[in-house]
Amino acid sequence: MRAILAIALRSAWNRRGTLALVGLSVALSTFLLLGVERLRSDVRENFSQSVSGTDLIVGARSGPMQLLLYAVFRVGGATNNVRIDSLEAIAKHRAVAWMVPLSLGDSHRSHPVLATTPGYFEHFRYGDKQRLALAQGRPFSGDLEGLYEVVLGAEVAGQLGYRLGDRLTLSHGGGGMPGAEHVDKPFSVVGILQRTGTPVDRTLHISLQAMEAIHLDWVAGVPLPGTKISAEQARAADLDPKQVTAALVGLKNRAAVFAVQRAVAEFEGEPLMAVLPGVALDELWDVVGAGERALLAMSAMVAVVSLVGLVAVVLAGLNERRRELAVLRAVGAAPRHVLLMLAAEGALVTLLGVLLGVLAVAAAVVALAPWLQSSYGITMTLTAPTAPQWGLLAAVLTAGFLASLVPGWRAYRLSLADGLSPRD
Repeated sequence: MRAILAIALRSAWNRRGTLALVGLSVALSTFLLLGVERLRSDVRENFSQSVSGTDLIVGARSGPMQLLLYAVFRVGGATNNVRIDSLEAIAKHRAVAWMVPLSLGDSHRSHPVLATTPGYFEHFRYGDKQRLALAQGRPFSGDLEGLYEVVLGAEVAGQLGYRLGDRLTLSHGGGGMPGAEHVDKPFSVVGILQRTGTPVDRTLHISLQAMEAIHLDWVAGVPLPGTKISAEQARAADLDPKQVTAALVGLKNRAAVFAVQRAVAEFEGEPLMAVLPGVALDELWDVVGAGERALLAMSAMVAVVSLVGLVAVVLAGLNERRRELAVLRAVGAAPRHVLLMLAAEGALVTLLGVLLGVLAVAAAVVALAPWLQSSYGITMTLTAPTAPQWGLLAAVLTAGFLASLVPGWRAYRLSLADGLSPRD
C-alpha cells in the first residue's frame, strides 16, 4: 500500500499543473461551503443572543413574533399600547423579580428611539447574559434635572459622529412628515454604549418622562395648533407615563415562567400577552432562515461541480496514461492496485484542497472579523470547527474519494493488451 501511495504521489507531481487547478477548485468550494456554514452559525448565534436574561416580554395581545420584532428588534409597531397600571399589577405577582417598561415610536435620522427607565441598563442582558456597558459617559439620570438626556448605541454614535455633550433633536414617528421634529426640546448626549452586536447599537435611549415631555403639545400624532409647551414648561407638567409599548420581565425562578405567562394571558384589565424570547427567536429564525439555507445549498452545488471537475480531469488523462498503467500491470501490479492508485491520487488532491479551504476560512475570519463587528455587529471568533462543520468536511472528503473511484474503475477495466497497443 505504501508503494502505491508513493507511485500516486509521483504521478500526481508529474501532472501538478493540472491537478493544482483541480485542487484549487476543491479549496474554493470548501471555503464557500465551510465559510457559509460558519457565517450562518455565527449569525444565528448573534441573532439568538439579541436578548438574554429576560424571561418574558409583555405587550398588547397580537402575535409572538410581532411583539418580539418591535420590542427587541425595533421593527414594525405595536397594535396597541399597554397601560402602566396593568404592568404595575403584573409586577406585583409573587414570581416577578423586576420589570422594565419600553416605549417606542419616535426616531432620529432613521434610528429608533427607546424610552425606558434607568433599570434598563441594570437588567437588560444580551449574548451570554452580558450587561450593557458604557464606552463613554453615563446612563441618563431619569429625573427632572436630567430630563433631556440621551444615551446612544455604538452604531448611532459611529455613523452620525456624535460625541458626549452634543445636542440633537428627535422626530415623531419615522420622521418623514413635515414638522415632525421636536426642535423645541433638544437632547444632550450623556453616554455612548459599547458595541453589542444587537439592535441596542442602532438605538437612542431616553427616559419615559422625556418621551412624555416631547409629546405634551401633540395629540393623535400631530402637534396641537396654537399650543406650544417649552422645554422648561414641560418640567412642571405631569410626566408620569400612562401607557407604554411593552415591558421586559425577569422572574425570581424560571420554573414559574408558564404560570406568569398564563396570568398575563388571563389578566382582566386589558388583553395582554407574554412571550418567551428564546422560543419566539427560534420561530422567527425559522421564517428568516430560508435564505441562509439556500446559500448553503448553492455552496454545496459548487462543491459538487468541483468534484465533477476532478473526475473529468483524471478521466481525460487516462488515455495518455494507458501505456503507464500497462507498464505497471506488466511488472506485476494487479488491477486492484491500479484502481487504488488512481483513487488515492484523487483522494490526495481532494484532501489538499480541503486543507487549503480550511486555512482560507481561518484567514478570512481573522481578517474580516473586526470589519464584520464594526459594520454589521456580527461577532466571529477563530474557533475549532463545530460538529456540523466537521460533517461538511467529512462529506467533501468522502465525496472526493468516491468520485476518484470512477476513473479508477475505468483504469481497472483496461486490459494489458489495450494498454500496450492503444487505439488511435
